[in-house]
Amino acid sequence: MTCWYEGPLAAFDTETTGVDVETDRIVSAAVVVQDAPGSRPRVTRWLVNPGVPVPAGATAVHGLTDEHLQCNGRWPSPVMEEIARALGEQAAAGRPLVVMNAPFDLTILDRELRRHRASSLDHWLASAPLRVLDPRVLDKHLDRYRKGRRTLTDLCAHYEVVLEGAHDAGADALAAMEVVRAVGRRFSARLERLSPAELHTLQAVWHAAQARGLQAWFARSGTPELVDPAWPLRPDLPAAA
Repeated sequence: MTCWYEGPLAAFDTETTGVDVETDRIVSAAVVVQDAPGSRPRVTRWLVNPGVPVPAGATAVHGLTDEHLQCNGRWPSPVMEEIARALGEQAAAGRPLVVMNAPFDLTILDRELRRHRASSLDHWLASAPLRVLDPRVLDKHLDRYRKGRRTLTDLCAHYEVVLEGAHDAGADALAAMEVVRAVGRRFSARLERLSPAELHTLQAVWHAAQARGLQAWFARSGTPELVDPAWPLRPDLPAAA
């Protein structure tokens, strides 16, 4: 029987105007589907004119300027529906979805759907839930005592995955998928008997524990930043009184 990390996987990634899921916008996205390790991936890309200025800091990361997005990007409303539909199709097909730092990418997509479609990501996943594999959560749980950062670039270096064109949504999605396959092989004794559905449930628990640990570290260092324990999708903010 083929283990999940040697079978079909999909991956999702976004590039955005910033790091606040409640206020920032998606400027590009990609869904990558691969039927088996080494097979040719199928990549669907979207370029979005977000309708708001792109900060210089964000452009410095992903290279997408206001001028380029205004000339080549599409309006957000139809794009967000297409992305949500694509993720729903992957869920319906039973393909696990790799998302690096899932609470960011899935939550910002959810907020864009609410903003532009009066909808939500859950609406598009009503018939088949996602089975998310988050390389950041998996690696941090399975190799918890390793020191150093765990960005996608760091994980690619650690697991010897080639990352060409970092901060391109398609390239990042494919690299995250390859990292997950590498994690699966390295920790096969602990993962091969777990299904993607079981791993999805476990990662929610693992991420919450990781968030509590990080929050405690922030408290000891006097950092006021709050860490959200929700995974893979952050809940709605409470309505203002």
